[in-house]
Amino acid sequence: MVDQPDTTRDAGGRWRAIRRGRCPACRVGDIFSGLLTMNATCPACGLTFDREPGYFTGAMYISYALGVPIAASVALTAGFLFPEWSFERVIAVAFAALVPLSPLLFRYSRILWIHFDRTVDP
Repeated sequence: MVDQPDTTRDAGGRWRAIRRGRCPACRVGDIFSGLLTMNATCPACGLTFDREPGYFTGAMYISYALGVPIAASVALTAGFLFPEWSFERVIAVAFAALVPLSPLLFRYSRILWIHFDRTVDP
C-alpha cells in the first residue's frame, strides 16, 4: 500500500511524520534510506534535507537532550537497585545502556531537527 500525503497540518500529523521518519513538507518521503543513511532529498517531493554546511549542528543539541535523560534514568535506577556499586560502575552501566541506542538517537535527532527547522524557517 502506497502512503498518501498527510494533508492535515495538525500536530498529530506532524508527530506521525516524525515517528515514521517522513519528510516535513509532504510527509510521504522517507528522510532515511537506511539505518544511518540519509537521503539527500525527499524521494516524493524533492525537498533538500541538508540546507547548508553545518546544518545538523542543531541536531547534536537534540541528541544530547534525548540522551541525557536516558543515561540519567539508567544511572539513577542502577544506583537505587545496587547501592553497593561505585559511582564509576553506575556511570559505566549507563553508558553501556546508551551505546546501543545511539543509532536511534542519531536518526531521531536529525528527524526532529529537520521538522523543527522547517516549521520555524520554511
